[in-house]
Amino acid sequence: MIMELITKLAWALLALIHLSPAAVFFLPHLTKRLYGIDANGDLGVLITHRGALFLAIFAACVAGALDPAARRALSVVVAISVVSFLWLYFRAGMPSGPLRTIALVDLVGLAPLLLVVWSAWRFGPTQAV
Repeated sequence: MIMELITKLAWALLALIHLSPAAVFFLPHLTKRLYGIDANGDLGVLITHRGALFLAIFAACVAGALDPAARRALSVVVAISVVSFLWLYFRAGMPSGPLRTIALVDLVGLAPLLLVVWSAWRFGPTQAV
């Protein structure tokens, strides 16, 4: 029972982490504030579309909190998002600026991510945690 509550809180924290980049889809002007990129250029369009993809990650996190049967698949999706960015960031030489902030947030997100992955794969979709 307590593990289920902790797992739901971890999913909620992951959703919260992905809420800000998801907001860019609805508020493209945030591309300037969050990333230093004009929303109207080619890169701005890509970053705004990235916001739509983060909206999907946000929705996956919310679903993970609510649907234990879906947690295995959803944990893989969220892990790909978080880990791939960190890998690309480190491969790029850990540049400063907005990318460093994103990397720090994703580093914080590794703890709840590890918990939800462990919980999903340790207990399985039909077992109670």
